[in-house]
This record gives sequence, C-alpha cells and structure tokens, in this order.
Amino acid sequence: MPTKTVTGAVIAIVLVVAIAITFTLLTPHKPKHAERIEEREMQKIEVGERIKLSAPDYRGNTSVEEALLKRRSVRFYSGEDLSIEEVSQLLWAAQGTTGTGRTAPSAGALYPLELYLVVGDVEGLDKGVYQYRPVEHELEKRVTGDVQMELSKAAVGQNQAHVRDAAVDLVFTAVYERTTGKYGERGFRYVHMEAGHAAQNVYLQAESLELGTVVIGAFSDDKVKELVNAEEQEEPLYIMPVGRTL
Repeated sequence: MPTKTVTGAVIAIVLVVAIAITFTLLTPHKPKHAERIEEREMQKIEVGERIKLSAPDYRGNTSVEEALLKRRSVRFYSGEDLSIEEVSQLLWAAQGTTGTGRTAPSAGALYPLELYLVVGDVEGLDKGVYQYRPVEHELEKRVTGDVQMELSKAAVGQNQAHVRDAAVDLVFTAVYERTTGKYGERGFRYVHMEAGHAAQNVYLQAESLELGTVVIGAFSDDKVKELVNAEEQEEPLYIMPVGRTL
C-alpha cells in the first residue's frame, strides 16, 4: 500500500476516534443516584396504598454477642441509600411477628406501639411517611413528600441534624389505652418498657446490617404527631435515625 494511502487511513482513524471521544464527553450522562431517584419517582405510592415487604432474614452473619459488643449510638451517616430489604429487616426487628407474638415482648400481649417509617433515601421507595403493619408485614403510605427536615426541626437541641441526614427515621408512638385498660396506671410503665425493648432490637439489627442508629426522645410531641399523621390517641416516644456508617 502506498505511503500516502496508509497515512491517509491513519489520519481518518484518528479523526473518527477523536470525534467519538468528543461526542462522549459532550453527551450528558445521568449519575447512578439520579437514575435511582427517577426509578423511585416512577414507582410513587399514593396515600392509603400498601406495599408488601420482602420476607425478613432469620439467619444473620452477626452473633447476638458480637452485636451487643459493637452496639453504639451513631449520629453521622454516609448519605447512601438503604435497600428495601434492609428496611424490611429493621421494621421486622422492631415490631415484626414471630408466629406466636412479636420480636419485642409486650405486657399482656396488648401491643400498644405503632411504628412509622420516614423515608429519605431508600432504593425503590419514594420519600414520605409510611406506617408499618406488622401482621401483614406491609407499609401503608401516610404522607407524601420529604418531611425529614421538618422532623429534624421538631427535635429539641442544636445537634439533631442526623434526623435530617439519615436514610430513614423510625418513629415509635404508643396508644397507652391498650395497656392501661388492663393494668391501670402501671400500664404506662409497661408501655415505656416495651418501647425500650423495641429500640434495642433496632440497635442490634442495625449493627448486624452494618448500619448506624441512635435514639432520640427530645422533641415536640404535637409536631411529630402532625408530621407522621398519627392518630389522636397516639403519643410519640422515640425517633430513631438509621443510615450507613461513615
């Protein structure tokens, strides 16, 4: 092949490659996070609708002893999404059913606690507030939109940004009458004991999933009730932010 022909072919190839590279660089690409957001938006759930959660895993890789040893209160998170499977596992640990009862003991098996999930960043689940339905292991949409900032403002203190920055916030409320109706004034104590049992379950499950959490008890009761759309007879007891650790 003549030298001029070879040179011309090389120049042509170089030009094609240069044009392809330029086109690639100039073409806008969506980050993976944006794709996940779009996917969530395409799967929006209306208020009142329910979604079935995946079955919880009954065998983890972390022993109870190891989870107890490593358990810490964690207030700083990476900002990464949680998977719907991780959310399912956390909710089951907090208030899920075990065939004959629930994961947390309850005086008289009266189950006064209600559990809400405030979603910030969960793959496949749009932002909003969902109520956990333990018997069906389902989530029911209660509020549409991002309420984490307002929930953070409802918490008392100057260092509650972790409520806003967490992937999700668990909000425990209690219907005291379910327990005091049987046990009278002492029922209040039993309800508070039960909330502590459930919160510790979340701590240990989070540790098993390599996630972080912390319990918050200082907040405006009325504002929290309004934000999660709780029933009038419910009283909020805990906010537990959960996220991936740094």
